[in-house]
Amino acid sequence: MKEILKLRNISYEIMNTLIFENINATAKQGEVIGIIGKNGAGKSTLLQLIKGLISPIKGHLQWLQNVDITYVEQECERYLERDVSAKEADLLAKWGVPTVSYASLSGGEKLKIRLVNGFAQDAQLLLLDEPTNHLDEQGTAMLIDEIKNYPGTILVVSHDRYFLDKVTTKIWSLEKTKLIEHSGNYSSYMEARKLQRLSQERAYEKQQKNMERIEAQMKELTSWSQKAHAQSTKQEGFKEHYRVKAKRMDAQVKSKKKRLEKELLKEKVERVVPDDNVLFSVESNQRVGKRFLEVKHLTKSYGDRLLFKNAHFTIKYGEKLAIVGPNGSGKTTLLKVLISQERAEGDIWISPAANIGYLTQEVFDLPLHKTPEQLFYKETFEERGKVQNLMRHLGFTPAQWTASIDNMSMGERVKCKLMAYILEEKNVLILDEPTNHLDLPSREQLEQTLAQYNGTLLVVSHDRYFLEKTTEQTLQITNGSIKRQWQDKSPQIDDTVAIRLKLETERQEVLGRLSFLTAKDKEYGTLDQKFNELSKRINELS
Repeated sequence: MKEILKLRNISYEIMNTLIFENINATAKQGEVIGIIGKNGAGKSTLLQLIKGLISPIKGHLQWLQNVDITYVEQECERYLERDVSAKEADLLAKWGVPTVSYASLSGGEKLKIRLVNGFAQDAQLLLLDEPTNHLDEQGTAMLIDEIKNYPGTILVVSHDRYFLDKVTTKIWSLEKTKLIEHSGNYSSYMEARKLQRLSQERAYEKQQKNMERIEAQMKELTSWSQKAHAQSTKQEGFKEHYRVKAKRMDAQVKSKKKRLEKELLKEKVERVVPDDNVLFSVESNQRVGKRFLEVKHLTKSYGDRLLFKNAHFTIKYGEKLAIVGPNGSGKTTLLKVLISQERAEGDIWISPAANIGYLTQEVFDLPLHKTPEQLFYKETFEERGKVQNLMRHLGFTPAQWTASIDNMSMGERVKCKLMAYILEEKNVLILDEPTNHLDLPSREQLEQTLAQYNGTLLVVSHDRYFLEKTTEQTLQITNGSIKRQWQDKSPQIDDTVAIRLKLETERQEVLGRLSFLTAKDKEYGTLDQKFNELSKRINELS
């Protein structure tokens, strides 16, 4: 494959914060390159640099041939509607996107329109930023097919491990301002990373033992030198003899010290630095009464487009429900109707004791011109310290306390919105696609937090694994009806694809945790055994 692009010692910073430094990489014709990294690592920034929307502060992009570029952003605050080409029309029909105004579409349908427009350009280089956010399973499967059949080169930013494994041929991992390039998909990169970190840890331990040995020898040599000088002052009549002997000893000590110092510098191995943990919890204040919500005869439509009709259901305090359905079925609309942001026919009763936190899937509904210091203004030093400590546990840097939200990544903006509910005790959380844009550690922590949350929870998500971890029942929106049902935690015999997806996702989480451990750690043996068991079960399904 011919090379089309080389990154040469690229460095970039935002508000005096270094995003990446002296990164180098190569893109070839026909490759599908997955760009991974935690929130704020610079993934979207790298795409913008390649597109030419911003310029590096150092280094350059070397284009080895003329290339036309199409860029599909992860979120779009404004979208200019226009006439669609025949190819776009075919793709839109294939993806089941209705021919209505862009503003009235669901988040998944809006993304499909932008993706279709991107694929229809037939660019030699296609840049996709979080293309699976908002997509249902069918949409994700169609996206995978489009990528596999695309003749050009694709650079894709994603936190979706299953998706990355299906489409990528190379990984660019942004870690602590550096770029690591790996040939292979996400799983193969994580396995290689695990082995590399384990090898580095062992080399570091060996180096430390060697340093201890060398330092002990140097200490012994210094002791000999001091002893020789002490003797030269005590031996009457032989002082000159012992003085010469002491000097010879000094010369020998210096010579040996130099050899030992060279040995130390020969192979300098850095200690493996574990990634920062993402830590937070959401508490619920005391609830009053048993019922949170009661819905009767609920009907909602947009013109001729019926979403749901004559729906009835009741939600009690403390229940955790997933709202599921395909793109465009009305999941987000239902949430907005429940909290009176949209009108619908029927009756809705909400307990006056409900203290609701509503996390929208939008990332432009924050005051982008403000800083976290302004957004979460606190009068006392103690209260400010609590907020700043929470930001640190969410992976923010101290400099971001006084930097505008507009400079944050999409994932960091979602974390900013989550902070409001962490700081305020809400007894009801309504979350619309909460894992969109979040990196893996943040998703895992959110799963654990919501699993332990003792309030009422309503979640819209296409992440089946996430829903299984955090909810117990579902409100299923299909064919104009809303049906409530308990989740079947036991896998169905004919649901092989779903089982495999769940197992692969769980295996990647285990592998991610293993990559930060060595064989000496307490958890290592248990996790390693679990990894092997999961691999065996996945192979049995193949």
